[in-house]
Amino acid sequence: MAKKLNLRDQVRDYLLREMTTGALDLGKTINLAAVSRALNLSVTPIREALAQLQQARIIEAVPNRGFIIAELDVTEAEDLYGLVASLEVMAIENREFSADDISDLKQQQEVFENAADAITRIQADMEFHRLLTQGFANELALQLLNDLKTRIFFYERAFMQDDWFYNKSNNQHESIISAIEDDNVPTASLLLKMNWMLILNYIQKKLAE
Repeated sequence: MAKKLNLRDQVRDYLLREMTTGALDLGKTINLAAVSRALNLSVTPIREALAQLQQARIIEAVPNRGFIIAELDVTEAEDLYGLVASLEVMAIENREFSADDISDLKQQQEVFENAADAITRIQADMEFHRLLTQGFANELALQLLNDLKTRIFFYERAFMQDDWFYNKSNNQHESIISAIEDDNVPTASLLLKMNWMLILNYIQKKLAE
């Protein structure tokens, strides 16, 4: 049983990487045979991984097409961003930040600031948020955050091309770090929620166009 679970997780991780690097796009059917060849695995663990990703609402099953990455939807975006904001606030309110943690956040912020293109910038932003929450002891919550952010990636890749927008988000990142450094977690939590809501408001407007 352990081997079976490990193979499923291997497929799941592979598909998530393909999604967050842009190799798998919205509306694209996931080719089981291609995944099988790429990983040298049977279709059984692939189907299990796809079922898990469907349960996490990252993909959906479409009759006569198989599994695809679902199209964007404003109601889903509101649910996604609201839940991620709440989980991240809970995470930073229930973890300790060491000097090394703060240093890692500052270094990642530099990576975010210096990103050369949209996908690199989104990935740097996601890593910044991962570092914020990684010390949280609730592994289930962290796994849920990882799944939710994989879906969020598609929203941000579709709309986050505006340098002005990222400059504003960049300022919020720096304020979050500063609040954590001052051991002012309530302010950091408020700024973190504002950061996610800023993104959501922008996406809501874009989806309404």
